[in-house]
Amino acid sequence: MLKKLFVAIPLILFASLILFISFLRVASVRYEYQGQMNKDKAFLSTVDSRVDYSLPFPGGVLPDSPFWFIKVSRDKLWLFITTDMNRRADLQLLFADKRLGSAKILFEKNNPALGMSTLEKAERYLLASSDTEKKMRGTGIDTTDLLDRINRASLKHYEVMNLMYNSAPDEARPLIVRFEAIPKKVYEDARNAELENGIVPYGNPFVWN
Repeated sequence: MLKKLFVAIPLILFASLILFISFLRVASVRYEYQGQMNKDKAFLSTVDSRVDYSLPFPGGVLPDSPFWFIKVSRDKLWLFITTDMNRRADLQLLFADKRLGSAKILFEKNNPALGMSTLEKAERYLLASSDTEKKMRGTGIDTTDLLDRINRASLKHYEVMNLMYNSAPDEARPLIVRFEAIPKKVYEDARNAELENGIVPYGNPFVWN
């Protein structure tokens, strides 16, 4: 009986992992574009930044790698086991920034379809980090440093999306504009929270409606 358990448990765990990975692949949104990247526009990596915020290195495994699903599974597990709200917000912001960097690279590699899918996940993580910060603030936790980072990160996300817009196929541009609404909202929420606490927020170098 004991031998059967030793054999059965690894098999069950392996089957559960395969099921989880399959779910992640099915749940992921895919975009298809017939148009070509606009090569007449500025190449993404050549434009000087207007936001004082550095994106972390996205790593060697990108969404176009067959091993990407392992990285996604690891990130989801990492978040699942993280109960400290401050650490959770940090991780969500880190994942948002890394996926933004990955999306930027995919656009530079002339893969806007996968770049758009990755960009959507980046903005979801950015919004999740903002929501976690609000919960922390609601419980009386000091989030001054986190607010400043979220403020700057949101502006960086908006900046990178502007660059993507310039080189994206025409049919992809309306979706980029829709995604830009997320960092706009995140920035405005963080800015308003800082103003309410008597903190001068990082200035917005962009003009938006």
